[in-house]
Amino acid sequence: MAVAPRARPEDFFTPAQWTALTARSPWRGLWLVAHAWGVIALAMAVGVRWPLLIPLCVMVIGTRQLGLFILMHDAAHGLLHPNRRLNDVVAYWLCSSTLRDYRPYHLQHHRYVQQAEDPDLVLSAPFPISRASLWRKLVRDLSGQTFFKQRLAPLLARWKSGAAGATTAGALQRNTQEVARDRRFWIGNALGLAVFTAAGFWWVWLTLWLLPMVCWLPMVFRIRNIAEHALVGVNQADPLRQARTTLAGWVERALLAPYWVNFHNEHHLFTQLPCWQLPRAHALLRAAGTTRRMEVQPGYLSVLRLATAG
Repeated sequence: MAVAPRARPEDFFTPAQWTALTARSPWRGLWLVAHAWGVIALAMAVGVRWPLLIPLCVMVIGTRQLGLFILMHDAAHGLLHPNRRLNDVVAYWLCSSTLRDYRPYHLQHHRYVQQAEDPDLVLSAPFPISRASLWRKLVRDLSGQTFFKQRLAPLLARWKSGAAGATTAGALQRNTQEVARDRRFWIGNALGLAVFTAAGFWWVWLTLWLLPMVCWLPMVFRIRNIAEHALVGVNQADPLRQARTTLAGWVERALLAPYWVNFHNEHHLFTQLPCWQLPRAHALLRAAGTTRRMEVQPGYLSVLRLATAG
């Protein structure tokens, strides 16, 4: 199948506007990575000082964990830093070690967005669903069942069956990649736990790093996926209708949608824009009246209502 139709920047922006939007910054992406880790550290300190605030800290940290993934996503497009080597090194070591596997997968998503070859189509295809079904999914996320299914169950299955179950070259390669990814994840967390234990704060790592990853992160990942493409038409000929932008207030940005991930329509339209330029692109499109033709929702609650309209 042909690639999904693309938008032409010259149809929406002046040359001066496009030059400003696509300018590469040697410091902005690095600052955002530092900001994500700074917020995580501050939330941990707040949780240690005022334990009653731990539930809020878990939400904040889980959202910044998503934020690190979003910044890795920018790096997958080569947008985190103008130096490609530094772009990849920072993303791999400070955002997510899944960068190398994620990049080809994600670029295929952009190439075939909302078409049969889109690897993310399975995430949006089931919608709309019932409200009860959505609640069950969110409960599984918050109770850790999703984390177990995604992180622990495949690992246990591979230990049980071994490599003997992989008979083709492709299956063997996927098994090797998954084992390597699991190894990086568990070794990294074991080292983190060791460092915090040596400092006398083992419970902080479990409560304010792993717990957000086990419960809050899967839920915000799910809501993000729903907002971006659920109920967006398959095989869309109009690039303005291939993804959704969700307008987010400061509470949603703090607890659900970090680093302008809510401007997903703009990201699909113009993949050359780093995340910090997406609000500016949206403002220019709105001023030109273009957003009236786009799929835009006023907030995440509105998106969830739309997703449970069936």
